[in-house]
Amino acid sequence: MDTAGDITRLLGEFKAGSKAAESRLLEIVYPELRKIAGRYLRRETSGHTLQPTALVNEAYLQLMGQRDKEWQNRSHFFAVAAQLMRRILVDYARTRKAGKREGGRQRLELTDALMVSEDRLDEIISVDSALDKLAEFDARKSRVVELRFFGGLTEEEVADVLQVNTRTVRRDWNFAKAWLHGELNRETGGQG
Repeated sequence: MDTAGDITRLLGEFKAGSKAAESRLLEIVYPELRKIAGRYLRRETSGHTLQPTALVNEAYLQLMGQRDKEWQNRSHFFAVAAQLMRRILVDYARTRKAGKREGGRQRLELTDALMVSEDRLDEIISVDSALDKLAEFDARKSRVVELRFFGGLTEEEVADVLQVNTRTVRRDWNFAKAWLHGELNRETGGQG
C-alpha cells in the first residue's frame, strides 16, 4: 500500500516533469478518485447520463492540468479533487436542468455524501448556492461540508486537509448541517 508520503513525493516529481511519476500517480490516485465518484453515483439508474468514470476522468484531467500547482500533500490533492468534482457536478446539474422544465422542489436531507440522480439536480445547485452563502461568514464550515458532501471524505481526512482536530470537524459539520437545513428549507419554501 502506498503511503501519503509516496503521493506527496510523486506530486513533486510530476511538477518537475517526470512522466514516470505521472504514470505512477495515475495508478495510485485514480482508484481513490473512482471511489469518491462512485459514492456520488452509486444509487443511480443504469440509464443515468453521468457515470463515475466520466466524473473521475474530467476531474483527473483538470488535476493533471495543474502541473504548476504547489501540492502540499495527499490530503491537499484530494481536497482540490473534491472542489473540482463539486464544480463538475454543479455544472452538470445546471446544464441538465436548463434543458428541463422546472418542477416542484423537494425537501433536502443533507447526508455525509452526495447522491446524484436526475431527480436531485436541484439539490446539487441549492447546496452549492447555500455553501457560497455559508462561506461568506464561515469559510471553514463551508469547506467541511464541501469535503464531506461533495468529496465524500471522512472526518479524519477532512481534519487532515484543514489541519484541525476531528472534534472541530464534527462540530463544524453539525453546525453547518443545521444552518444549511434552515437555508435550504427557506429556499424551497419548506418548513424547518
